Amino acid sequence: MDNTFGNSFLTRLKKLGSTFDGPLALIMFLIMSVGIITLYSAGIDFPGRVEDQLRNIIICFVVMWIAASIPPQRLMRFAVPIYTVGIALLIAVAMFGLVRKGARRWINIGVVIQPSEIMKIALPLMLAWFFQNKDGKITWREYVKAFIILAIPAALIMKQPDLGTAILVAATGFYVIFLAGLAWKAILIMFGCFAASLPLIWMLLHDYQRHRVLMLIDPSSDPLGKGFHIIQSMIAIGSGGLTGKGWMQGTQGYLNFIPERTTDFIFAVFGEEFGLVGNIVLLILYLLLIARGLIITLRASTTFSRLLAGAITMMFFMYAFVNMGMVSGILPVVGVPLPFMSYGGTAMVTLGLGAGILMSIHRNRSLIQT
Repeated sequence: MDNTFGNSFLTRLKKLGSTFDGPLALIMFLIMSVGIITLYSAGIDFPGRVEDQLRNIIICFVVMWIAASIPPQRLMRFAVPIYTVGIALLIAVAMFGLVRKGARRWINIGVVIQPSEIMKIALPLMLAWFFQNKDGKITWREYVKAFIILAIPAALIMKQPDLGTAILVAATGFYVIFLAGLAWKAILIMFGCFAASLPLIWMLLHDYQRHRVLMLIDPSSDPLGKGFHIIQSMIAIGSGGLTGKGWMQGTQGYLNFIPERTTDFIFAVFGEEFGLVGNIVLLILYLLLIARGLIITLRASTTFSRLLAGAITMMFFMYAFVNMGMVSGILPVVGVPLPFMSYGGTAMVTLGLGAGILMSIHRNRSLIQT
């Protein structure tokens, strides 16, 4: 009886181990551990946040395990339904979504959700399916159709308004189109058109979005208002020096100078307490995460798997680059969390889902679709 139970447990453990990709799961675990340590310090005035984040991490790994257990061939069948549901939810948000802090980004369907987060996975999934079906017959018409598929959710999200998420969603979709073989000449033409349209884009931006761009150029012009976020985060990172002030010894965080220090600006708390050495270690962890994703992308066995894996990997890159860039003062402040570190459940689950899909693609890399 005991041997039977023991053998059954070992069998399930081996099955779990074969589902997870060891290197990817280890890197994620290390980043999450750093995040919990930093959150404990940053959230000292926010009781219960560490416990909530541990719950979010557990949910993340459960979602990751479920996604890793679904073969890419089966996942491809859900591309169109998931994208369609995502678009329907975004339209529903525009019509009767919940308004918080001046933005209409959420909807109550029994539970309050943010549909734009769904599109971070649904859009690359849809585009990867689209190009899989066009494999070997991709013309300029297919690229035009792909950009229309990309533009619809990006426009709906930008209308909420949520420029940061719209940029992330559009970027993940663009990576799929680029990996599908979009010519550099076409990219340069689009970049030229984008540059020429900047005056029009500037006119269409909301006032707070214009202020964020202006504060990037000169945050000292409004040090106690619009420029406060950037100035205080740069002071925190700079004051950390080479080795930092020590865990739970940061003054900017404890004195409440760093805004949103448990969410979007948690990197400022980390930089103050662990310094340049800690920042380099964290940067290496993110580079390893991205490198593992790129390895999985290169080993993917189908067009669908390769495009989807590449887009998810670059999504990880965009999250980390944009967050660290805005906290360091080299990019405008947008609402983008630091992956697997910032407090919050929605982004954590979305990233866990993406990691699970990467694991599924790696696990099924030897299967050639007929």
